[in-house]
Amino acid sequence: MTHTVSLLSRYEAVRLATMKLAEPLSDEDCCVQSMPEASPVKWHLAHTTWFFETFILERFEPDFKPFDPQFRYLFNSYYNGIGEQYPRARRGMITRPTLDQIEDYRQDVDARLSTLLIVAGAPSRNLDPELERLVTLGLHHEQQHQELILTDVLHLFWQNPLRPAYHQRATEPVPSSNAQNLDWLTVDGGIVHIGHQDTGFCFDNELPRHRQYLEPFQIASRLVSNSEYLEFIRAGGYQDPALWLSEGWAWLHSGDTPIQAPLYWEQHGQDWCEFSLDGLVTLDGNRAVRHLSYFEADAYARWTNARLPTEAEWEHAVETQAVNNTPTAQAGPSLVQLFDTAWQWTSNSYAPYPGFTPAQGSIGEYNGKFMVNQYVLRGGSCATPADHSRPSYRNFFPSNARWQYTGLRLARTP
Repeated sequence: MTHTVSLLSRYEAVRLATMKLAEPLSDEDCCVQSMPEASPVKWHLAHTTWFFETFILERFEPDFKPFDPQFRYLFNSYYNGIGEQYPRARRGMITRPTLDQIEDYRQDVDARLSTLLIVAGAPSRNLDPELERLVTLGLHHEQQHQELILTDVLHLFWQNPLRPAYHQRATEPVPSSNAQNLDWLTVDGGIVHIGHQDTGFCFDNELPRHRQYLEPFQIASRLVSNSEYLEFIRAGGYQDPALWLSEGWAWLHSGDTPIQAPLYWEQHGQDWCEFSLDGLVTLDGNRAVRHLSYFEADAYARWTNARLPTEAEWEHAVETQAVNNTPTAQAGPSLVQLFDTAWQWTSNSYAPYPGFTPAQGSIGEYNGKFMVNQYVLRGGSCATPADHSRPSYRNFFPSNARWQYTGLRLARTP
């Protein structure tokens, strides 16, 4: 029973954290969709609830009855095995059900799932391992949407002519970590092991743990800062085709005006500003540059005669530091801004590890079917829940995506 209470407590904490993210928002804020890649907050609240209802209650609850049969279609994201989905780009058109009705939906599913866990974990029973696995997966899935709520609201408010501030919590990292020098950490090569190795939770795309060969390499101690990236802009980096991949150069010039700075950067005379969850603020040169596409990160790295790390290099460097940095011996520089500032682009296309096997059934669509036309990012961001990331975590986005908190850490071959 103690194990069940722990899982139920975590369930309640994660679900409450999602609702707290929505507290500063109006009903109108929660309904609007700023672009096809983003979703309304109301949809996030509904979809995360749909996940628990569809994959858990429908399977384990006696005499299951859906809260609303239409929600199976409206709030299905991409699970073809479940059925058809309402078009992603039109989620902002779902003005009904109302936000109040979605909150009722969440409360109903929360009560039913809590009852299910209490009954299933009664002293006379052992909690079904598959039930526990799916609830745990659903909680990590909801934490992913907590980050998406913040990044989607940021993009939404950026589109608003009033440029409102979110004012929920201090989501921006403390800038002091960028005040230090950029140091290069040398990491030995050889045969290394990559992939999740602990007994705790991981997504299926982090498995299986396997061997890779690495040449010796160097990796930057911190992320590239705003002031360093501003030097790239002022040096004409966005106008030099020699620095850009062909597809990246075409992307720069695909709109009505060429892209000339990271997303949310604005130039006012000689000064630069950045739109954030705190509203429009003066650009802080000490903070890490964020909201970069893969193309921008790669071009900057070329400009510095460096490169993006591979995901194996990134993970091996982090695991090596974790092993070597003991309380009694911390020699030399260390890696900072790993999980709390910005996701870090790697040079790897998102592909399955050797021996990868997706889960059976519709839940197997979670990761595997997206392993094409994406690049891997490592670490975590200032919007990532603190207990959500780990060294083996593989995030992924298309090469032109930059509304997430995406930055870069440099690497080079000695």
